Amino acid sequence: MRNVKISPSILSADLGNLAGDLEKISNADFIHIDVMDGHFTPNLTFGPEVVRVAKRVSNVPLDVHMMVSNPEESIDWYADAGADLITVHYEAATHLHRIVSRLHDKGVQAGVVLNPATPVCLLESIIDDLDMVLLMSVNPGFGGQKYIEATYAKLRELTALCKRHGVDPMIEVDGGVGMGNIEQIVAAGANVLVAGSAVFGSQDPAQAVFDLREAGTRGIAKQNA
Repeated sequence: MRNVKISPSILSADLGNLAGDLEKISNADFIHIDVMDGHFTPNLTFGPEVVRVAKRVSNVPLDVHMMVSNPEESIDWYADAGADLITVHYEAATHLHRIVSRLHDKGVQAGVVLNPATPVCLLESIIDDLDMVLLMSVNPGFGGQKYIEATYAKLRELTALCKRHGVDPMIEVDGGVGMGNIEQIVAAGANVLVAGSAVFGSQDPAQAVFDLREAGTRGIAKQNA
């Protein structure tokens, strides 16, 4: 089991002081950047310039989540802007293997995202090629939503799929993650946790990152018990 990693989402950051907020989470493992196009999701967020700025002001690796239609048309923008890892939605990617190969050719880690209603079994033919699988534990589009409890069963199913294939991609969960459930989420199989309001909504974001990681680490012990 890999160490637990925390990926604070800048969807909950103060965009008027992005550099300052990123400095507050310099102890994070990733910076999570949600890219929404107003089509695949009902919200519209960050272009590649935000990735470029984050890369310039922070040394924390950039975890770019592409919630867009036709991701093959725009992944190069974000890879070239400095993304370290890019995840695309299974539901939006017509040529998934091509996208993953393209990202790897550019030296970027590649992952696939599943919406809450998308079954894990659809990853059977791509799992061997992935650096990360991201399970959405809310329906994508907005921060601050409640965690969907069925995600626990999907995590266990995904862990079993990886074991059958003999692979060990990072397993990320995004949506409704906080101190009240992170231990249980890790115990079910996750090792990268996206947290927005739980980090940037706290008085001390760096301490929140530390506390979430510590709570997640307790979940590893439960998984191995």
